[in-house]
Amino acid sequence: MERNPRIPTLRTLLTLDAVTCTLMGGLLLAASGPLAGMTQIPAGFLSGAGMLLLPVAAFMVAVARLRPIPGWAARMVVLGNAPWVVASVALPASGVLAPNLPGWVCLLAQAVVVALLAVLEFEAAQRFGRALA
Repeated sequence: MERNPRIPTLRTLLTLDAVTCTLMGGLLLAASGPLAGMTQIPAGFLSGAGMLLLPVAAFMVAVARLRPIPGWAARMVVLGNAPWVVASVALPASGVLAPNLPGWVCLLAQAVVVALLAVLEFEAAQRFGRALA
């Protein structure tokens, strides 16, 4: 199958996902206190999320380096993004978290980015024959 150079490959998307996880994880760990003050999301919750993101990023890097990328591994990344997106909306909506307006903006913005990456990864995997169904 001929590849369109303007459409990112699954390998590129997994790498981008890993970079964003690493950056976000590092930010949440390094600045959980100030971020908590700005968003009204507890610092412990933010640092816990940061700690969770770093091994996830390492897994994504490992998967992106495999040749070929196994369908099960791509599926784990795509399906792993879903609970993150759901929790980003469900936890504050249910009252478990009580973010202020900047907190909601941060939660929703990162949920949109994660959802978009998951959709693009899913489509890339389908396009190159790594069925995720």
